Amino acid sequence: MLFGDEHIRRYEETDGEVGHDWEGGAPCLVLTTKGRKTGEDRKFALIYQQVGDQYVIVASKGGDPKHPGWYLNLEANPEVKVQVKADKFAAKARTASDEERAALWPKMTAVWPAYDDYQAKTDRQIPVVILERA
Repeated sequence: MLFGDEHIRRYEETDGEVGHDWEGGAPCLVLTTKGRKTGEDRKFALIYQQVGDQYVIVASKGGDPKHPGWYLNLEANPEVKVQVKADKFAAKARTASDEERAALWPKMTAVWPAYDDYQAKTDRQIPVVILERA
């Protein structure tokens, strides 16, 4: 099982041949944000679903009471880079509206059912993020 930096390294080396299909077949992409404090690129392997021409990710952090760092980064600067298999592109990230979240959440829990457990563990509403090609 690949995690963290090793997951990202193998994904990038193989254009997603290794690392795209993760635990239980959950598809992963690599998200690159600008660090909100450092301005340096920060990369994260995240479970996603493609919905139409957009990509959807979830800022769960396993149900932690705080948002993940990558989410705070894209709130500060929504201009991100995305890699889905060999497809690399610039995107703009935005938090789904309540209505969008209601429609997208079941699509995300279909691929990663633990999102429901994570939401039950925390008082914060876990954000659903939409990545739109720039």
